[in-house]
Amino acid sequence: MKTFRLFLFVSFAFYSAIISQPKELFNKLKSFNEIVEIKEVGKDSSVSESYEVYILQPLDHNNPAGPKFKQRIFISHKDENLPVVFVTEGYSARGNRPYELTRLLNANQIVVEHRYFGNSVPENKDWQFLNIKQSADDYHRIVKLFKQIYVGKWISTGISKGGQTTLFYKRFYPNDVDVAVPYVAPVNVAQEDPRIYIFLNSVGTEECRNKMTQFQRAFLSRRDEIMPMLMREAETNNTRFFLDWDELYEFWVFEYSFAFWQWGSATCEEIPLPDEPAEFLFEHMKKANSYDYFMENTVNQFGPFYVQAYNEIGFYGYDLSPFKDLLIAVKDGSSKILVPKDAEINFDCSVMHDINTWLQKHGNNILYIYGGNDTWSATAIQLTGETNAVKMVKKKGNHGTRIYHFEGEEKEKIYSTLEDWLNLKIQR
Repeated sequence: MKTFRLFLFVSFAFYSAIISQPKELFNKLKSFNEIVEIKEVGKDSSVSESYEVYILQPLDHNNPAGPKFKQRIFISHKDENLPVVFVTEGYSARGNRPYELTRLLNANQIVVEHRYFGNSVPENKDWQFLNIKQSADDYHRIVKLFKQIYVGKWISTGISKGGQTTLFYKRFYPNDVDVAVPYVAPVNVAQEDPRIYIFLNSVGTEECRNKMTQFQRAFLSRRDEIMPMLMREAETNNTRFFLDWDELYEFWVFEYSFAFWQWGSATCEEIPLPDEPAEFLFEHMKKANSYDYFMENTVNQFGPFYVQAYNEIGFYGYDLSPFKDLLIAVKDGSSKILVPKDAEINFDCSVMHDINTWLQKHGNNILYIYGGNDTWSATAIQLTGETNAVKMVKKKGNHGTRIYHFEGEEKEKIYSTLEDWLNLKIQR
């Protein structure tokens, strides 16, 4: 019994010593004047410390003494000597969940919320400071700060618009990180890039594309049957849309082909025939092309993105020619309707042409990941062989394509490329 009590005493003392030890990263974060808030957050077992922090950033990096805003960051810490996966979110940050590369490289992780999104919105939302150079300056300032802690290799990454942000950051600060891995990142070169239409007219089989068009036409021609279903469901779920019913209905139909290939949520075999019950058409449309995209809160949440899209980074519109005889409300297929009403739009085509040219001529150590059937692959980077960049396209992959979707020689090429550039070994 005495031995048991002694064991309990020693165990309790040991445990108490562990939990009372000062947390090394926390103390270093507290020493940074730029960091104004630190909050400990939940973590998985592979991480020793995890925090949500806010850094004070200049609204205009060209005027560092001017107005500031707080930018949110999530840090998952393992060891200061391990690599750092630096996640350049394109929108709001979704917490400290580990990204694919973080697990693959056994790395620390820093996730940065994009300015004007989530909790990183300036009090004075002056749209002129929402541009790719200012956001790249945000990331540069953060990396410069955290390199005082982390001494290993740095890998920047992001998904979709976050992948674009990874590329923009690489363009302006090419030496900040050792490797960049953008996932499914479009490189648009026009306000509404026409390559989207070319892609949608060639992806998949002609039979499937024709079946999709007939479905869309049937959806429009049977509006009187299907619209009440949508209205009832919206009322039941207290759903609010940012367009009136006929505009909403028609834009929902236009978006169908883009969403169908982008997400791959439905197959060509599942597309209903035009004369099938209206309920079948309605349910298929929701499965392949969620109307969440047009909900009022969604449009408001992503409003800053549309400001960026129509001023600098480009987007897409819709080809109305297959449906003009069935339209009631929409006369213009532009997506400019998504732009917040208080934002001024003046597209500068030189911005993305500069990005595209730089990536082709100088963008080294960039591993591009794409899905072959993803609509956004229509505007994927076109490499010219002037850099060591590697572009991997998963055949029939969609916008959710990740490294783990690749197999055999393709996956081995991805692994060996990362190993060569980072001078480390990936556990197979």
